[in-house]
Amino acid sequence: MKNTLLVLASALLLGACATGPQGLHIDTSHTSQNQDSRALFLVLHYTVLDYEKSLRVLTTGGQVSSHYLVRDEPPTIYRLVDENRRAWHAGPSFWAGHSNLNSSSIGIEIVNPGYKDTPEGRVYAPFSQPQIDAVIKLSQDIVARHGIKPERVIGHADIAPGRKQDPGPMFPWKQLHQAGLIAWPDAAQVAAKISGYAALLPDTAWAQDKLARIGYNVPRHGELDELTKQTLVTFQMKYRPALYDGVLDAETAALLDTATTPGGMRMATTPLEGPTKPYTSRW
Repeated sequence: MKNTLLVLASALLLGACATGPQGLHIDTSHTSQNQDSRALFLVLHYTVLDYEKSLRVLTTGGQVSSHYLVRDEPPTIYRLVDENRRAWHAGPSFWAGHSNLNSSSIGIEIVNPGYKDTPEGRVYAPFSQPQIDAVIKLSQDIVARHGIKPERVIGHADIAPGRKQDPGPMFPWKQLHQAGLIAWPDAAQVAAKISGYAALLPDTAWAQDKLARIGYNVPRHGELDELTKQTLVTFQMKYRPALYDGVLDAETAALLDTATTPGGMRMATTPLEGPTKPYTSRW
């Protein structure tokens, strides 16, 4: 019996050690509580290409990649890069104090042609509902496994406004809210603030401050330059896709105010339906 216990103890001791390069022994019996996932962000894109071209660009020598590709027809999810490795999908990027998000994010590319510029203006292509359903299910799985916060589920345009537009105004961010993935400005608070801003609009410096508090990399000089305008466009594409002209009107001001007011952002308590609960950003 004594010999048996010694054998078991030796086995447990050896099990706590990992053999590294050149016979290096590493004890793995202790684990720190002070850690989290390397994946802090989930970034959503569209490909601007059909499926075959998207797959070729993302898997060959095009210097661009993503962890996942979601096909349109039939809606199929492909894993192209292991989540433990860095994919090249974000490029020059910034969100709420974090830059170069390739190193700290998981990227999902969604097959979609993007937009066409026509004589009537820019026209964005829609997404099919089955494809969006697949994106939502994949996002829910990634967010749950990595503990990604709602304010860190973002689009490529959010982290590179003006330079990028994807996933564009046709992407149904509201459905991601209903699925419990992101917070959304409380409609009652937005409606209550519109009349006040219709009577007196805030200035550009106010808008820049609000956009920066949300996470955007926006100038703070108080002038409506092109980057500030494109950042407003990006914000409107997400929260008011019916009109994204980059103009600071009363509704946009009400949305910005609500999005940066404690208790203004809400999480769905029941996915796809039901009441909402206040959400405070936990940067």
